[in-house]
Amino acid sequence: MKTKFQTVGLIGKPHHQDTNTTLKALNYWLREEGLDVVIEERVAKDIDTTATPVSLLELGRQCDLAIVVGGDGNMLGAARVLSRFDIGVIGVNRGNLGFLTDLDPENFESCLSKVLEGDFETEHRFLLEAEVHRHGKLKSSNTAVNETVLHPGKIAHMIEFEVYIDDKFMYSQRADGMIVSTPTGSTAYSLSAGGAILTPNLDALILVPMFPHTLSCRPIVVDANSTIKLLVSPDNGDNLEVSCDGHVHLAVLPGDEIIIRRSTDRLRLIHPDGHNYFHVLRNKLGWGSKLF
Repeated sequence: MKTKFQTVGLIGKPHHQDTNTTLKALNYWLREEGLDVVIEERVAKDIDTTATPVSLLELGRQCDLAIVVGGDGNMLGAARVLSRFDIGVIGVNRGNLGFLTDLDPENFESCLSKVLEGDFETEHRFLLEAEVHRHGKLKSSNTAVNETVLHPGKIAHMIEFEVYIDDKFMYSQRADGMIVSTPTGSTAYSLSAGGAILTPNLDALILVPMFPHTLSCRPIVVDANSTIKLLVSPDNGDNLEVSCDGHVHLAVLPGDEIIIRRSTDRLRLIHPDGHNYFHVLRNKLGWGSKLF
């Protein structure tokens, strides 16, 4: 088969039986199609004992296309790394909702054949960069595809912080935390907290306070090029955190500044031709079908 992609990377949730079954089928099928296959080290020994395992970083450097088998969580973890490289990423859904994973694990061959032949759509999703500053010095940072969240560490309690947009004071807040979400993340934690859904093509961020102490406080949408600063009150207790996609946790102390801005990295998401975002929403969220 002559394809748009020659070297394909396989990524999945380690030690997960259904994921392993799909990865093995993909590995066999792709090699039969004459493609070079690279397998991420965490799953390589369970998929193909003859394969040379590679790190996720090395997979990003070597491959034209990465196939992520699992749920949205697996996709997010891979995307935070693969967004640094010029690599297409497509998902096979072995999770629950699967907003980012398009392919059916029981029938991936027909769709994937068309993708490999160049019959696909490309969508770029931007990421967030989150930094924790203490006494004017950068203490830690990481990236997020869905959202960055300021919240108490172990025990839920009210925290106090100020919010600045492009160095302009917006408001002070007493709440359980603050979610800063991309359009990609607007159907995730942000939605559960009462935020609006942002279509993926929007250059926007949504700020969603978590259980605010005042009923007048509502989610607000701002330009994606804005720099958001959360200034934590010195009177807060310890054990605060900034979470990126619910996976990476950065420690925060009273008086710290959290800077959140759009990352220079972008995820190159590959969809089968004919992908319809509203069809996905309708199916995943149980919206009504056409009346006539």
